[in-house]
Amino acid sequence: MGKGLNHLILALDVERVEEGRELLSALRGELKYVKIGHQLYARGGISFLKEIMAMDYAVFLDIKVHDIPNTVFMAVDALASEGLWALTLHCGGGRKMLEEARRAKEKAGSGTNLLGVTVLTSFDEASWEEVAPGCSLPLALEKRASLCRETGMDGIVCSPLDLPVVTAAGKGLFTVVPGVRPASVNDDQARTATPQRTIGSGADYIVVGRPIMNAPDRIAAVRSIAAAVEEGLSWRSGKCSNS
Repeated sequence: MGKGLNHLILALDVERVEEGRELLSALRGELKYVKIGHQLYARGGISFLKEIMAMDYAVFLDIKVHDIPNTVFMAVDALASEGLWALTLHCGGGRKMLEEARRAKEKAGSGTNLLGVTVLTSFDEASWEEVAPGCSLPLALEKRASLCRETGMDGIVCSPLDLPVVTAAGKGLFTVVPGVRPASVNDDQARTATPQRTIGSGADYIVVGRPIMNAPDRIAAVRSIAAAVEEGLSWRSGKCSNS
């Protein structure tokens, strides 16, 4: 498995468990990380996650847990022992919620990475102002990234364009970045960038869905994006060596 594939997460955005199973069977050996969202989790549950793990994939469960602290504790307590690589929590739940998530993970003795979601990549400045009037998007990102660091999260999920703010405020945490596109795509992601630029800007992992899922040759698409990731890693390495 090439170096680039160690930084690539497939967003398995399909409607049916059977479709997801077939796709992962076809891509077996080509990928390490798979992100499962609400739809597939609702339809396949823990049993489907375990099936994916049995195929030697690392599972990233992206359900953005967000509730009162005690409820989040119970949710993380239930999920932390299932062998997940990572689980998302929404930073909007606040300090106490994130602390309870961390406490549940520690209680379970789990190696699951807890990832704080800062601001959804579907937001731009205008739509953010509608839900958080008076608070700028950069300030929200900075405060939420700092909160993740202070509450012991393992990583942060953010837009590629938010990396400079998030990596500075959440120093020491790894970054998982959705909204990555090989080329301009007209969809519902408002803040996007290419794999080369995203990895070159310091992202640890990128999440890619539709550019792979909609490709006529999905294996070729995976390999092409992995090559772009390696290009970004080389650019980043060169930049660091010259700094």
